[in-house]
Amino acid sequence: MAIISSDKENEKTKSKENSRENIAPCETDYDRCFENSIRPKTFNEYIGQSQLKETLKISLDASKQRQESLDHLLLYGPPGLGKTTLAGVIANEMGVNVKITSAPALERPRDLIGILMTVKTGEVLFIDEIHRLNKVAEEILYPAMEDFSIDRTTGKGQSTKTLRVPIPKFTLIGATTKAGALSGPLRDRFGIIHRLEFYNNDELSFVIKRTASIIAAKITEDGASTIASRSRGTPRIANRLLKRVRDYATVKADGIITKDIAIKSLDLLKVDHQGLDTTDRDLMKLIIEKYDGGPVGIDTLCAALGEDIRTIEDVYEPFLLQMGFIQRTPRGRKVSPAGYKHLGCKISSSQQNLF
Repeated sequence: MAIISSDKENEKTKSKENSRENIAPCETDYDRCFENSIRPKTFNEYIGQSQLKETLKISLDASKQRQESLDHLLLYGPPGLGKTTLAGVIANEMGVNVKITSAPALERPRDLIGILMTVKTGEVLFIDEIHRLNKVAEEILYPAMEDFSIDRTTGKGQSTKTLRVPIPKFTLIGATTKAGALSGPLRDRFGIIHRLEFYNNDELSFVIKRTASIIAAKITEDGASTIASRSRGTPRIANRLLKRVRDYATVKADGIITKDIAIKSLDLLKVDHQGLDTTDRDLMKLIIEKYDGGPVGIDTLCAALGEDIRTIEDVYEPFLLQMGFIQRTPRGRKVSPAGYKHLGCKISSSQQNLF
């Protein structure tokens, strides 16, 4: 099987910056937007997820030695931790292209069939939010992942025939924030399954300094550490805050991001020392002030805040739960003693009896 593995061919591939195909509609080219311009291209540039990287390096090296495609890989974990970036790194390390799409973009079966028919030997197909694939598309993936073939039907009525069309061997990388939402048959077809962990402050500081060097922003060690401490353990948030602090430093200071400048900028953005923003605090204050600290149902919270359930469950709750500021109970959400302390609120006598 023709897997690019020689040094000469790898250098040729890297010189072209591993041309990536983005096949999701209404998306810009992979290397044009800010997020893609700062994405690392190799494992050496990829910061954090040390254990995951070591495991993947072994799998990649073994695949190269056998001249085979890498096993299908499922990456899951909270948003913003680098699942898409890691897919690009894997493709680059293998010396192949990566096709990037998302499950919501694959509305019709022919969308997925078209992609699978154009995939080349050894290439990586990355499907984001793979848990949102519709049932028909999922059924199409089964033979493609197992037997590297697609089942097509021809004719009508009694003359209908099923044809099995072979496709080149490829690697499917699926990413999801909800591994439990995947069906068992789909999840079991992935040979490698890994969870991405939140980053610690030291790792986020490295991420911030690397991004700052790419966007030509001057930053001190203390400045990077301050931004990292308020980034909720997530590189995407760290990079977003860095851009806002850079704007503040450019307008209000001499352009250098120091600890003092970072604190003033983030305070202006209402991002506190634990990384909570206005909506996070409003969520906890609502439970405390309107519902005596909880428990309160998620539907009630959505109506009161004017947010939908997915936003609260996928964006706000994971970090608040991780920090121990709120608790999930069979009767609903409630604010923990740590949440009261963070907001500077006094626990009512009725709540003290519940803790």
